[in-house]
Amino acid sequence: MTRKILQPPGWPRPKGYANGIAASGRLVFTAGVVGWTAEEKFEATTLAGQFRQALLNTRAILAEAGAGPQDIVRMTCYVTDKREYAASQAEIGAAWREIFGKVFPAMAVVEVKGLVEDAARVEIETTAVVSEKDE
Repeated sequence: MTRKILQPPGWPRPKGYANGIAASGRLVFTAGVVGWTAEEKFEATTLAGQFRQALLNTRAILAEAGAGPQDIVRMTCYVTDKREYAASQAEIGAAWREIFGKVFPAMAVVEVKGLVEDAARVEIETTAVVSEKDE
């Protein structure tokens, strides 16, 4: 994959995400991934705990396509409580670094009234781009 971070001159560097990414290669998409286990059980009730599990789930799905965190170019996170998200930034950041390392895709976080799974606090969609030579 070729990958270029899009950082306009003079703009402050965003914290924990990129303003944009240009990439070429094979596209990999995940569905909306919630923070439940492979058995579809919510072990965590907090947004931060579910966010951590959703990241683990995302990593597992990407691995099925031969992709990893380094291939992620875009994520959209739907949260049910933006205040809980803001209050959980340190815990979410720690989980991110543990599971994905220093990967900073283009990202959006959107507060929603609810998710299809009533117990879900977060749902994440991910786009990755894998190098054609990795096939």
